Order: sequence, then C-alpha cells, then structure tokens
Amino acid sequence: MPRQRDPPRPHVSGGLAVTPSAALKVAVVGPTHPYKGGVAAHTTSLAHELAEAGHDVTLVSWSHLYPSKLYPGEQAVPGGAPDVEPFPRTVRALSWARPDTWVRTGRRLRGFDVLVVVHVIPAVVPAHLALLRAAGAGRRSLQRGRARSGPRTVVIAHNVLPHESHPGDRELMQQFLARVDSVLVHSDSQARIAYELGAPRVSVTDLPPHLPGGAPVERVDHDGPPRLLALGIVRDYKGVDLLMEALADVPGPTLTVAGEMWGSSGERVKELAQDPRLRDRVEVHGGYVPADRLAPLLASHDVLALTYRSATASQNALLGQQHGLPVLASDVGTFAAQVRDGVDGILVPPGDKAALVAALQRLAEPGITDQLRAQVRPPDLSGPWARYVGAIEALAAVEAAAEPDDLDADDTGAATGAAAVAGHLRHRVTSAVRAVVAATRPEVELGRGDIPEWVRASDILSDGQDADDAKALARSLGLPRCSDGIAAWAALGALAAIVRVRDDGRRSAVIVDESGSRSPLSRWARAIGFAPVELELTGHRSSVEVLDVDTASLDVIVRLHPGGCDADDIDEAMSQASWALKSGGLLCVTLPIGHPGAEGALGTADVRAVLARSHDFGFVLVGDLDGDITGRMRSASDTSTRTDAAYGLLRLTLRRR
Repeated sequence: MPRQRDPPRPHVSGGLAVTPSAALKVAVVGPTHPYKGGVAAHTTSLAHELAEAGHDVTLVSWSHLYPSKLYPGEQAVPGGAPDVEPFPRTVRALSWARPDTWVRTGRRLRGFDVLVVVHVIPAVVPAHLALLRAAGAGRRSLQRGRARSGPRTVVIAHNVLPHESHPGDRELMQQFLARVDSVLVHSDSQARIAYELGAPRVSVTDLPPHLPGGAPVERVDHDGPPRLLALGIVRDYKGVDLLMEALADVPGPTLTVAGEMWGSSGERVKELAQDPRLRDRVEVHGGYVPADRLAPLLASHDVLALTYRSATASQNALLGQQHGLPVLASDVGTFAAQVRDGVDGILVPPGDKAALVAALQRLAEPGITDQLRAQVRPPDLSGPWARYVGAIEALAAVEAAAEPDDLDADDTGAATGAAAVAGHLRHRVTSAVRAVVAATRPEVELGRGDIPEWVRASDILSDGQDADDAKALARSLGLPRCSDGIAAWAALGALAAIVRVRDDGRRSAVIVDESGSRSPLSRWARAIGFAPVELELTGHRSSVEVLDVDTASLDVIVRLHPGGCDADDIDEAMSQASWALKSGGLLCVTLPIGHPGAEGALGTADVRAVLARSHDFGFVLVGDLDGDITGRMRSASDTSTRTDAAYGLLRLTLRRR
C-alpha cells in the first residue's frame, strides 16, 4: 500500500531546520509508475518530497523506456498497482524510440530553474543530452561573460557506470558529465568514479528510504530452522547463487528466492535448487513481487539475505529492518553502515563462500535469530529525505562557472581535464593539474598585492560588518557574486592564504575543497586560474578518503562555512590532512566559537587545545591568535556583551611543516 504523504514541513540541511526562502521551479526527469523497481519508486518519492519542501515540481517521465535487449524482464508493474503513491503532476512525454520527444520535451523545460535528471544506465545518455541541449541547460550552454538563461542541472546517479558494463559506457558518461552542473551520488566509491569521468561538482549523500509494501503485518510464530529470504531481481552481482552453494553445506536453514530470474543468473539459481542437499529447503518464486505482497512475505521469514558480490547503494536492508528482520549482508556498498554486525544482522566479505557457510551455521544456532531480531530498529523514514532535499537545493542554488568562448559542443576538454585532476590525485598530481591550468584562461587577474592586509589567513568573525566588508571586497575584486556574507568572509581569507603561500605564479596548486556547494571558494579559485576539486560530503566523510589520495600529494585542503568543521571532526580533519598535504601545504578550516552553552561551539580554551593538537599532527598556525584576535574571540564568546548571535566563527589556516 502506498504510504500517506505528510503535510508540508521545513526540511533539514546540514543539521539546521530551514524553510526555503524562495521556491524553485523543478523538473524531475526519470522513471515512475507504471515502471517498477527501486529507481522508479525513488524518483516518485523525490518528486513528492521536493513538493512538500515548497517547490513547484513537475515529474517528466517516459511512455517507453528501455529497449528489450537492455531490460529483458517485464518493465511495468504487474496488475497496474503502484509501488508508491504516484505523483499527481506527472507528464509521460519521453519515448526511447522517438528522439523528437527528447528535443520537444527539452524545449518545454527552458523556463524551469532546475532539471533533476535521474541517471540509471548509459544507454539513456543520448536522450538526456538531447533534452539538456534543447532546454539550454548545463555547463556547455553557458557563454563566457553572459548570464545563464537555461535551467541548472543536478544529476542523480544511482550507478555512474552499470554493474554489467558494455562497450562505450565510459565514453557516454564522460560526454554526459561534461555538460551537467553537478552530480549527486550515494556512496564514496561512486563519487570517485564520477570525478574520474569528469564530473565538475559531486555531492555524496546517503540514499533515503523509499520503502514499498506499506506497514509491517503481524508475524506468525515459528519454532523451526531459520527461514531466509532473497528478494528482488536475480542478477549475478547479487550473489544468490553463492548463497545457495553455501546453504547446501549447512543443514537446517531454508531459503525463498522471490524475484525475476534474469538470464544465466536465473538459470543458475533454478539449477542449484535441484541439488539433492537443497531439496525441500529452497523455494524459487520467479516473477516480480508486487507491493501488496511484500509485507506478508517478509513476515513469513526470519532473515533477509543480501549476499551481493558488489553494490553501490541499496535500501533493501532498510526494508528488512522496517519489517523487523535481521539482515545477512555482504560488506559492500551501504550495507556496512546499515547493518550492525552481530547486533541486528551479520556482515560477511563479498564473494566468500566459507564466510557465508560460517554465517549460516551461526544463524542455525538455537535462539540466534530471535536475539538479532530483538535488536532490529525501524529506520528513520523522514530525516534522510530532509537531508537529501537539502543537498539538492544546495547544488541547485550554485551557478556553474562559465566555459571559455572557444568551447563548443564537441569539445570534451573540460571533462578530460577534470577527470585528469581527480585521477591524478592518486598518481602524478602536479603534471595533470598544470595541464588543466594551461588550458584555462583566468577570468579575474588577482595577485598577492591585490588583497589588503586586513584579510588574514587566521581570524575571528564576531561582527556582521566584517562579513559585509568581505562581500563588498570580493565584489570589488571582480570575483563571482556570493550572497552569503559569512561564507564570503570565510572563503576570502582562505583564498588570500592560498595566493600568498601556495601560489607559484602558474596557479598549479592542487586544491581539494570539501566546503560544500554554498561556499564560493571553488568558484573564486577557478575564476583566478586554479583548478580546484570540489567534493560535497555528508556525515564525517573526508575527501582524502573518498578520493583515495597519495601521501603528500595535495597543496591545499579547505573546509569552510557553511560546511566547516566542528568540535567532533576537527581532529579527524587534521589527521587526514597531515599525511595528504605536501610539506608547506595548507589546511584551511572554520570552527564555531562561543560560550559554553552554545551547542557545538568551542571556547577559548578549546581552541588553544586544537592548536596544541595541530602541532602534534605536524602543523604550524599561519597568523597569530594572540593580542587583538584573542580579545575578539573572548568577545564573541561573551553573551553579556553580544545578544545578536550565540556564537562567532573562527577561520584557522594551518601549514604542514
């Protein structure tokens, strides 16, 4: 049963409740009902959630999607019952077999603010490219020195490249990512792939739950061996065959395989089911499982089995937990973050039959499944969506940098350049960045002497006038516009430190910016000739981990307001930067400071402790927190003298010894 929609509500972005100051006109382009599967359910739920956040949303979908050679199963939901509640304003204007619909639909989207394009497989890229070009959307539609006239583009990539690859997939994705403004992915590994293929801006955000099947139903008591359920399309990467091979070596547990049987993988499962050791212990129910059958099916089993060989992001573990089932899963994709090994499930290495045998033997022990089930917690179904919508809004709010005049629709230099930057973070950093810089003409001429001395690398923001002055100075220098004065103050000091300390005159410094899309730092750095790598992260991820950089390979790492550090993650940021930065490299961060009662803020003593630990990590402070700055820090923390804010902001620039 489709879940009931909640009334409109504020959403959460970066942990703060936010009500949108201005609604966006958004087109979500992707599959929806009657197409089945998780992507269609996610696309439909996304349209609902964006509308509930106050935006004007149209869902643009397909009347004819994949050709049968690419999707051998039944594409539509059997019987016509939707997996989730359909979105009321849905236009099914696109057809795989009708390129004219791609162009005609794109032209109708020219008046929208944002196009959110749901990417599933590279075979659909030509349609998406034609639609974006007709809409005047994306980076290639920009002309140097002119304002954008078309929509901004945010691509949601469930898999940047498919599980089963085909010739030409990488080339198609390079063309696609070279045109769009930003990409949203659901795992660190997908972020790396997106950067390698030339994505200009990547945000990593957890996949929010869009769970079909309605509320759980009452479970029937069961005293026999544990009953395992493998749910969904049977494909090689899902490892159902490996689970069955392990099950044949463990007497007792039973297994139900419920889902469409695809190609040779489906045939292999049917063949294994005939093994005498599995007779009467394995049931294979081929075909799509409609939403109204999910709850009873889950209630009649004890463990959900997700023994994937590989994965990116999946909500299947959350589906099992919603219905009270512990999960047996491979340690791939997002499963490790969703399943607490030994608490509410069991994690095993992917493709490891021996580990699966051991896990099944453990599940067969009396009382184990009951113990695990008692610890299963239902997933949060609203918070992740609020954060997800906030991430899309942040990406949609940032203008892409204009391309050079001589970049035409057939030139893939931007894509290959960005890919070279990201790939070289793991190999030979300097030469790749220089190649990008050599091919880029700076928009703004800015030298050391152009930034006044009052813009300091390490400083305190405790007065709104300082933020206004920073924003005015950035405008006078010709830097791209930034409406947030606090973000401008944070970025201006970091930019000054980079130009003064790490610029060799050729703008070849390797800069990794994990401040988020609302910070102007990367836009300003590009404008003066640098080639920064942007990565927007959620939780306590680090760009150093996501991009898997070499030791001593980076010149600058920045993490500024509004995506700055706090008391919980500053030590991790310094630890990661200590081995990723070259000697003399810079770590620029912002930290909230305030009185002891201000949540998440650091006091004067806390900041001194951070600086002491930074010395242990091999850093020295650029600037001086003594004298006037110390006094301003105390003032920012003193609520008796300040009633306009609970805390101030500290910008720290640390240099690697």
